[in-house]
Amino acid sequence: MKMTVLCAGLSTPHAGWTAIDELALILTRCFGAELLSPKVRASSWLRRATGREKLQFEPVSSSGGDVLFVVARGPEDLALIGAIAQARTKFAQIHAFVTDSYFQGGFVAETAEYDSITVTAHEDMAYPAGRFGIDVHHLHQGTDGLQWAPRREHHREIDIMAFGRTPSSYQDALTQRFHRMDSPYLYLHSPLGNLAGPTVQLERGMLFKLLHRSRVALAFHLLVEPQGNRPRSMMVTSRWLESLLSGCIVAGRRPVSRMADEMLNWAGATTELPESPQEAADALQTLLADNEALVAQRRLNIHHTLLQHDWRDRISDLCALHRWERPAILENELNQLAGLAAAWRT
Repeated sequence: MKMTVLCAGLSTPHAGWTAIDELALILTRCFGAELLSPKVRASSWLRRATGREKLQFEPVSSSGGDVLFVVARGPEDLALIGAIAQARTKFAQIHAFVTDSYFQGGFVAETAEYDSITVTAHEDMAYPAGRFGIDVHHLHQGTDGLQWAPRREHHREIDIMAFGRTPSSYQDALTQRFHRMDSPYLYLHSPLGNLAGPTVQLERGMLFKLLHRSRVALAFHLLVEPQGNRPRSMMVTSRWLESLLSGCIVAGRRPVSRMADEMLNWAGATTELPESPQEAADALQTLLADNEALVAQRRLNIHHTLLQHDWRDRISDLCALHRWERPAILENELNQLAGLAAAWRT
């Protein structure tokens, strides 16, 4: 099968989207696909910001083939097929994986040109199916467990790790509690140097090394103290999977959704913190005081994340959905994944 993969994030890396870009890389390797990453047109950002134009991408050349697969950060990225002239006539099938599928306003007219898309929440299926008359399927987000899971136990010198968005009231309480010299606990937050640009992938390795050495990682759903125009959703984002894959105890405010119930479905997958930030600091201190009780939970978190949420399992689901033959590389990596998951079983 001749496949072409389109993914905008590889040409314009952003720390918030690297997990999604990794799906494109794994797909490309497994299928021996052509990988293209069109850049956003220079004029498109300003026009889009002023409401005069949708996101547009610079043209790229492709001879076509059996399948065009778009790895979309959000529905706006479905416009990527416009970067290939006459994409609909060049490819027998056009499919996409849409991550932030809750954002209905982002679905572009090009959506109608797809044979099917997958969305990350069951509740997001009805709108694009009804609006554009295409097949819409459900597929959860994933992570690259073979690349980023720890291969051995690490000494975890960092007590609490926060990366990305942390609600300001919790951030204030935790810094005041744990940055004091009389506190025995280390709270590390915002370790990333750059949100965008060529160093993002390099710093991703640093992030996982820090997570492998952290006891607790914080994660709050997007409705806890929402900021400005940041998304409002109860989706399970990459931070949950990345932290669990690394063997952290994940503490914070879990999304209240079918997605969370289905994805975080093992005992102790998350620890709920109180709504009061000061009480949350107390709860974290109590949690940290009994490290031995957390060791088995760490192994369980790694095991279940590898078993349930690797991108290769999502690709296997795509193969079943579209009746593609599973390539030998995928079979081999699924076997490696199963062996690594078994090694972490408690």
